[in-house]
Amino acid sequence: MTKFFSNLWAVIAVSVAIMVAIAFWAHGTYGNPAGYYNGFFRFLHVLAGVMWIGLLYYFNFVQIPTMPKVPAELKPGVSKYIAPEALFWFRYGALVTVLTGLIVAHLNGYLIEALTLGAGFRLIGLGMWLALIMAFNVWFVIWPNQKRALGIVPAEDAVKAKSATTAMIFSRTNTLLSIPMLYCMVTQGALGGL
Repeated sequence: MTKFFSNLWAVIAVSVAIMVAIAFWAHGTYGNPAGYYNGFFRFLHVLAGVMWIGLLYYFNFVQIPTMPKVPAELKPGVSKYIAPEALFWFRYGALVTVLTGLIVAHLNGYLIEALTLGAGFRLIGLGMWLALIMAFNVWFVIWPNQKRALGIVPAEDAVKAKSATTAMIFSRTNTLLSIPMLYCMVTQGALGGL
């Protein structure tokens, strides 16, 4: 049992197999292919969103506040191994969340109405725009600055320090935007029509 649970990818494979079995059972039970695809993309959207926002909160609630307390000789363990791996999943979690969210909006026929903040779709639209801003920050501000700050790309010490500060400010900006974004997404769904 320990060998199985020590292998993350084996655990994920079994988890996906269980999910596929449930999906085939549900698909056969409900017999609605369009609804099934919609549900599947919603599932992927939520799964990727948990990865993205979970890592955003890890960085802001755990890593950033804890790093000043970590002894200097231990910091390379975080900056060379943990942070780059976490940033990989963070970036792609953001990308998949946005793409699947756009697919769900398209499949349900409200993509344009939401992006233009049309009547009845203002909350979900505002949530989508906040998520798009956050994803932009991840890919075009946080990641380029983190690459310099972590030494993934060469930079002088002053540039590394400035890049670390910039990445932190935009990560905190995303934390600030995440709460209203999640509120818009959840509340619009609770109001119906999606």
